Amino acid sequence: MISTLQSKSHHKAAPLRSTASLLQHALVRENDFKQINDNYGHPAGDTALAAIGARLTDWAGPRGIVGRLGGDEFAVLTRIEPRHQDLRLEHLTRLMPRPFRHDDGPLLLAVSLGATTPTAVKATDLRTLMRAADAAMYEGKHTGHIVHARPDYAAAASVNGRPLGRLGTALRGRAA
Repeated sequence: MISTLQSKSHHKAAPLRSTASLLQHALVRENDFKQINDNYGHPAGDTALAAIGARLTDWAGPRGIVGRLGGDEFAVLTRIEPRHQDLRLEHLTRLMPRPFRHDDGPLLLAVSLGATTPTAVKATDLRTLMRAADAAMYEGKHTGHIVHARPDYAAAASVNGRPLGRLGTALRGRAA
């Protein structure tokens, strides 16, 4: 279900890069992952991660790339027509918090979303797109809304002392 970004990127990233104006990069983080693990156990946390991965995979579509960066963070790279980007991102914000099934009953997900496009941050390399989406995601965590990255987000080095745009284990070819 959830493949590493590296393994998928070899096959899918070239056509995505060739249409940079259609590219959408999003980072998603489950805000209450520790509480889910602490209150319901690690199997519930695993179920939450699987639910997030499945929803992102469905949202990204067959030509999208979804990967778990580690812990409770995921990255998505997909093509969306510019005129549909806001609508598709709003769909994602409605899709993610739906309850998922666990033995103790339905549990809710609370996620932070950050999104960017090469046009928005005037860059096409994955590291810069991730850094911008990462900064946007952390702003979204505090506002409760999806945040679209601005050009200055691409230059941000860290949030709260945490380096932004780190590629994580998914991009280094190891499952997270």
